[in-house]
Amino acid sequence: MANYKKMVDGVEVSLTDDEQKAREAEEKAYADAAPTRAFEALRRERDGKLAETDFYALSDVTLSDEMKKYRADLRDLPSKYDDSTVVKTITWPSKP
Repeated sequence: MANYKKMVDGVEVSLTDDEQKAREAEEKAYADAAPTRAFEALRRERDGKLAETDFYALSDVTLSDEMKKYRADLRDLPSKYDDSTVVKTITWPSKP
């Protein structure tokens, strides 16, 4: 097994088989969590875009149909992706 290396007292040594397995398990867990991180990032950015347009939805402002559609598209955006597609490029709706 080709092990990763680590530094011990300034000397590069190979990881033990147990250390190697633990390292590989950590890397797999990180890779497996990529969709979760991507959905969190999508929702953070989406929430920011919604916040930028919140003042349009105040009771004393008439919301245009285009803005209603934009805000609805933003809210619906996460449902358009799944675990395999969310880690790719997100297509954001155009702000009117």
